[in-house]
Amino acid sequence: MSSLADVLARLDERADASLAELMAFASIPSVSAQPGHTPDMHRAAQWLSERLKRAGLKTVELWPTAGHAAVYGEYLDAGEDAPTLLVYGHYDVQPPDPLEKWQTPPFTPTVKGERIYGRGVSDDKGPLLLTVQVVDAYLSTLGRLPLNLKFLFEGEEEIGSAHLNELVAQNAERLKADFVLSADGGMWSAETPSLTVSARGLAALELTVRGPAKDLHSGRHGGSVHNPLHALSALIAGLHDGSGRVTVPGFYDGVSELTPQQRDGIQHLPFTDEAYLAQTGASAVYGEEGYSTLERQWHRPTLEINGMWGGYTGEGSKTVLPSEAHAKITCRLVPGQEPERVAQLLRTHLEANLPPGVTLELHPSEHGARAYHLPEDHPGAVVAREVLAGLYGKPPLDVGMGGSIPVLETFQSVLGLDTVFFSFAVGDEDIHAPNEFFRVPRLYEGQNAWAQFWWTLGEKKNE
Repeated sequence: MSSLADVLARLDERADASLAELMAFASIPSVSAQPGHTPDMHRAAQWLSERLKRAGLKTVELWPTAGHAAVYGEYLDAGEDAPTLLVYGHYDVQPPDPLEKWQTPPFTPTVKGERIYGRGVSDDKGPLLLTVQVVDAYLSTLGRLPLNLKFLFEGEEEIGSAHLNELVAQNAERLKADFVLSADGGMWSAETPSLTVSARGLAALELTVRGPAKDLHSGRHGGSVHNPLHALSALIAGLHDGSGRVTVPGFYDGVSELTPQQRDGIQHLPFTDEAYLAQTGASAVYGEEGYSTLERQWHRPTLEINGMWGGYTGEGSKTVLPSEAHAKITCRLVPGQEPERVAQLLRTHLEANLPPGVTLELHPSEHGARAYHLPEDHPGAVVAREVLAGLYGKPPLDVGMGGSIPVLETFQSVLGLDTVFFSFAVGDEDIHAPNEFFRVPRLYEGQNAWAQFWWTLGEKKNE
């Protein structure tokens, strides 16, 4: 009688084909943020739909949105008593800019040693695709899956999942499941297996400071009217004090201090500031005083300036006093903070501290989310720990995620589902940056782990 071992053997047989498929998938420039790539987004969705069908799923659909479509597939033949999982991932990718810093063309995936380079190979096409390949291995070997599966692969994660909340709400009945198993996310380290159990939330804001009605000659008008760049710089500089704390009144309301258990757990992780600095290329760590680097990344809220611009930035000199200046701000949130409230607090603070002689325009973003935490005894977390321990020969570490995934809140608030991260990408794989890569062995390790996860959750329940 065929078993999990036969499924794993089939995946081994198809190792080269699996890598070739990833190269084909990652060659599609599915950049959701740029309208010029809309045809590529459609092509990527169609490619993924066809791959799900070839894997053996009888129900595969494209779900349109006001933006980019989501790909849905389902296998429900395991029966009503079997567990049902909702598998999540995203097929859209970040823009590849700056192109000149890529060592290989971003949409010509290139294998070098045990790494494949290309935009999206780590975030999230490699981790997503391997789940489909595991379905194929199961159905072509056993003719069945050990549990019911529903797949939801969206095309807007990199632009804040703007239409996913509405899409999930419209299809809530069809998306019912026991919990979400996410191909998106990532492990903390290539050397140490880890399970991400928390993620910070997000609030975002864009601001424009306006001065004169038009750009002025800096010699004739400098010192006579307020320079919007000066005013913006003063506003931005005032958002933190000398100890790295955010100065916005009320920003820390509801934020709990780290527990002794959290601090002790972080202190025993294989992490050093020196190794972190070597990885990032920074000269020193910096942040809110009184907390370690990982404590700040996982358990403390932050306010970051993502971009500032205005005036003349071209080659050479142009003596101009600009008419306006701009900045983008994001805040990473922890439990106890609400995105809308934090955005309003920031708005109030900026308006109250606006220098004279300029006006302020604020544009809150819809790209927001609450912080998330997976219960320690969640059934999906229990299985994930078991599978990872067997695969890597040591128990995984429970770690936090400094970033934010807005869809977590969608699944929790609309469907009432927790999300278990089960991605085999690694945090150092230059996602969102030039020369993004994915470790080729992780493609096969991920296939093995997903196959075991489904088997453990489905088959063992009936043993």
